[in-house]
Order: sequence, then C-alpha cells, then structure tokens
Amino acid sequence: MHDFETKLMFAMLLPGILVVFFTRVTFHHVVGLILTVSLIAASVYAGYTHNWMLYVADAVSLTVGFWFASRMVKNARLNQAEE
Repeated sequence: MHDFETKLMFAMLLPGILVVFFTRVTFHHVVGLILTVSLIAASVYAGYTHNWMLYVADAVSLTVGFWFASRMVKNARLNQAEE
C-alpha cells in the first residue's frame, strides 16, 4: 500500500474511533470531540496531513464518531435514569 492510501485509511477510521474512546474516558461527547480535533490540529501543524482529501476524510470520520458518541451518551443516560 502506498503512503497516501495508508494515510487515507487512517483518516477515515482513527478520528471516529478516538472520539468514541475519549467520550468513554471523559463521559462527555463534546470533550471527546474537542480532544480529537486538537490531536488532528497538532498533526496538521506537524506536517503529517497535507492534502484536502485527508482533511475531508478526517471531517467525515469526526462527524460519524461524534454522532455515534452522542447516541452512546444518550443511551447511557436513559439507562441510568431507568435504574
């Protein structure tokens, strides 16, 4: 696999997974999103991301991860309220 294809694959998967992970750690989906965006901003600043296609893949993955984390938090709060 070429370098660009590897970066694209990671850009499509990693941000969404990180949002969910940070949401599980902090118990708040917005904090998870902010932490993930700050990591992506640091990687852009360091020069690891240099293509608009990678930016779009990061944004789509962040959106999907944030949607999933929001549902996860909502379901956890509903389950906690039922107990």
